[in-house]
Amino acid sequence: MAVQDCKREESSPAEYVAVICGVTGLVGKELANQLLSTSKWKVYGICRRPEKISTSQNPRYHFIFCDLLNTSETQEKLSSLDDATHIFWVTWASQFPLDTPQICEQNKSMMNNALNAILPRAKALKHISLQTGTKHYVSLQNTCSTKQVCYYDEQCPRADSEYNFYYELEDLLKVKLTGKIAWSVHRPGLIIGSSHSAAFNFMGSLCVYGTICKHLNLPFVFGGKKECWEEMWVDGSDARLVAQQHIWAATNETFYSTYGQAFNAINGSNFTWKEIWPAIGLKFGVTVPENMFYPNFRIAELMADKEQVWKEIVTKNDLVHTQMEEIANSKFLDVLFSCPKILCTRDKADRLGFTTRYHMLDSILHWVDVMRQEKLIP
Repeated sequence: MAVQDCKREESSPAEYVAVICGVTGLVGKELANQLLSTSKWKVYGICRRPEKISTSQNPRYHFIFCDLLNTSETQEKLSSLDDATHIFWVTWASQFPLDTPQICEQNKSMMNNALNAILPRAKALKHISLQTGTKHYVSLQNTCSTKQVCYYDEQCPRADSEYNFYYELEDLLKVKLTGKIAWSVHRPGLIIGSSHSAAFNFMGSLCVYGTICKHLNLPFVFGGKKECWEEMWVDGSDARLVAQQHIWAATNETFYSTYGQAFNAINGSNFTWKEIWPAIGLKFGVTVPENMFYPNFRIAELMADKEQVWKEIVTKNDLVHTQMEEIANSKFLDVLFSCPKILCTRDKADRLGFTTRYHMLDSILHWVDVMRQEKLIP
């Protein structure tokens, strides 16, 4: 159905019109759900892959299949979105390694294509919301010592990294918007949510690992750095919180900024993997050994030959048909459990009135239930 036909079918106009670029991702799905929970919003959901699980059956939701890396396709499909009042950029191209010139060029091209298509005709556009992450503060080549506790706030300078596509996107917004349209940037840590199409999908990876441990009666163990196991090491960011913060900043004109307003988007409660890992294991119904930390254990090695096992699990439990690599990235889990310490503050958001918080364990248990409801896992 054409976008123009969708517009004619609506009986009552919405107060706000959102364009979500990356609507099937961890935060994109939740953004659509939260916006459509009120009649104030109409939503255009943009994604370069077809939806396996419909984001919404709401008549105010219109899915647009579009490859934003394709300039002509983007122009054709998005230039008609002249009623847009808000853009939420929660997507990224992940074909190349982080901190490389190729990933910078791809992500800049995606956003440039979308803005070139939408901006000239969207005269009612109020705000653009950009999502990046707390890797804004660090370089993969030059991170702080694991013995040093680093708490980054939004005023911290950019990392000494020549190629971080987050910076490319922020700089592109400054140029494109020329001080005329307000925008904000949101920097989550480890995002906790459900998606079948996210490159760094923590919950998908964790759930597939736990499900296979249950299926094969394997112990549910943690491998990586001992410090990462025993200390507060990384900030969790519940997708519900990140989506809510996007909406809060996008609709709160009291602190609109045409120069860009940055916010860390984190749960804000301390946790250690050692503290919460046994409860996660119980949620999956797996064997929970007395000693759950194996420093030399790597999840990717265990999962390397488990594709057929996953197919058996999907068939046996009548799950949504997915290849294991679509929802699980075991190498990501191994990197996460051995990564440098990256901790941030959320003082700015708290001070300005956004006080939503989640505990990491509660976030994980909630999204396990969601993934079961969506029949992504048994």
